[in-house]
Amino acid sequence: MLFRILLFILPISCFAQSSLNVMTFNIRYATPNDGINQWENRKEHVAETISYFETDICGLQEATEPQVLFLGKVLTDYKWIGVGRDDGKAGGEFSPIFYNPSKLDLTSWETVWLSKTPEKPSKDWDAALPRIATVAHFKRKSDGKSFVAINTHYDHRGDVARVESSKLILKLIKDIKEPVILMGDFNSTPTDQPILTYTNNGLKNTHDVSKTGHYGPVDSFTGFNATERENSQIDHIFINSGIEVLKHAAVSQTWGGLFASDHHAILTSLKF
Repeated sequence: MLFRILLFILPISCFAQSSLNVMTFNIRYATPNDGINQWENRKEHVAETISYFETDICGLQEATEPQVLFLGKVLTDYKWIGVGRDDGKAGGEFSPIFYNPSKLDLTSWETVWLSKTPEKPSKDWDAALPRIATVAHFKRKSDGKSFVAINTHYDHRGDVARVESSKLILKLIKDIKEPVILMGDFNSTPTDQPILTYTNNGLKNTHDVSKTGHYGPVDSFTGFNATERENSQIDHIFINSGIEVLKHAAVSQTWGGLFASDHHAILTSLKF
């Protein structure tokens, strides 16, 4: 029992309070067909995962309005932003950003559709569904430092759409002068073209440049299965220049064999 407790306590000490702790977490839709893994059995564990690691910014994927509202209610130390991708209001999946208002001031935010008409609800190329990016501008209270956080979820079917989505977001990032943190479920591995579009053009994958390496499983999609899947490292956090990566981890905790989601949360500690 002592060994198990020590394993559970260790990660939180690795993520210092003086740094900015950033998480990306695909929380899986509230789908009744998931049986034992349905949302009602997991929702408290999702909330615990976000709060336990003292996450300052958390980008969620596959979050519908009821799920977002639940987390907004129980995570009392956080605020959140985001809209549904179907109508720019409450319809469809959100790509919300939860943030710690005791450390961060939100100065502005917007939703960008990953399409040829990014200013309105839409889909393009070979995308099966509308896809969005939530773009948030923050100012750190401790020193007034401004930065931008972007959260997204790429299409699961459209090969062209995923590449074009990276081109669109990369163009957006290149117009930003501040530090940028890009997170999400990209449905792409590090050697796939959507990711190479970033890493070949100045962005760094926090997994690759952590000062202390990576902790935990490498592949992030589990399908609620304890056996690590190959070629499923699809959840990423990227940074532009001027940001130091102190730690990087996949949160693979289970509760009596029950996962919080069918993806591991990816957590990184940043300094800038």
